[in-house]
Amino acid sequence: MKDHRLLEAPARAPAPAPVPAAAAPTNPNKNYKGFVAGVFSGIAKLSVGHPFDTIKVRLQTTNASHFSGPLACVTATLRNEGVRGLYKGATPPLVGWMFMDSVMLGSLTVYRRLLHQNLFPSRESLPSYGHGLAGILAGATVSFIAAPVEHVKARLQIQYASNKAERLYKGPIDCLSKIYRHHGVAGIYHGLSATLLFRSFFFFWWGSYDVLSRWMRDNTAMSAPAVNFWAGGLSAQVFWLTSYPSDVVKQRIMTDPLGGGLGDGTRKFLRWKDAAVAVYRESGPRGYWRGFLPCFMRAFPANAMALLAFEGVMRALP
Repeated sequence: MKDHRLLEAPARAPAPAPVPAAAAPTNPNKNYKGFVAGVFSGIAKLSVGHPFDTIKVRLQTTNASHFSGPLACVTATLRNEGVRGLYKGATPPLVGWMFMDSVMLGSLTVYRRLLHQNLFPSRESLPSYGHGLAGILAGATVSFIAAPVEHVKARLQIQYASNKAERLYKGPIDCLSKIYRHHGVAGIYHGLSATLLFRSFFFFWWGSYDVLSRWMRDNTAMSAPAVNFWAGGLSAQVFWLTSYPSDVVKQRIMTDPLGGGLGDGTRKFLRWKDAAVAVYRESGPRGYWRGFLPCFMRAFPANAMALLAFEGVMRALP
């Protein structure tokens, strides 16, 4: 997901120099705006970013003999499945990202305020590592929405048959119902621990967002929205540079056969370590970075568009 578009104060009015663009609001009654605006940022993020994500997941979950690289994956997808193939599995994240961005922005706001009030009461603003800690907490909170959404999305994205009759899952509802029928709630939340680990790297996202915001505000003449735009896009790329190997392992776990009555094969990875070792055994250290290019290319535009949508709605709300 995706989540750097922050708070109303820095985006709408130039704050005094000591106050960071990502500072927590002092009025908790304004938190609803972040929840509402987050819905629209999720829609914008999916519209721009999902094709990149489809290519990323396909590269992460296949070996080099299937696709030689991102361009080969895009070409094969368009040739065999058309443009709609790039948007396979888009419905779960469309619904999920609206909720995820809403929960992320709202909970991030709350955690920042709580940390500022309880751990740093003598400081004028939350320090950058405090923003990182708030990011970890918000990441853990949103993981309980993200895990099932990303699980279903990943399983739909690796269905390569152009003929729907040859696919195990007809769509997201069918996927959910089949997994639940044979594996219950635990099956739907398959990969939750890997999701929690992956989103712990939000420390670097939100910590770097604050660092970049402070630097740009102090050393450039950019407006507050421009600072949010550039700091947000760059901090998203910092996040992926630090977290990508854990995402590769997460995707391998989420696309691993569940077995049993589902009839999708035999489960390979009983533990996170098993999936991590399998990636290394198949491709060495480079395996942890397979699919990184489309992910990295997606990070800036998808999150920049999400920020623009978020800020526009924030300004429009009373």
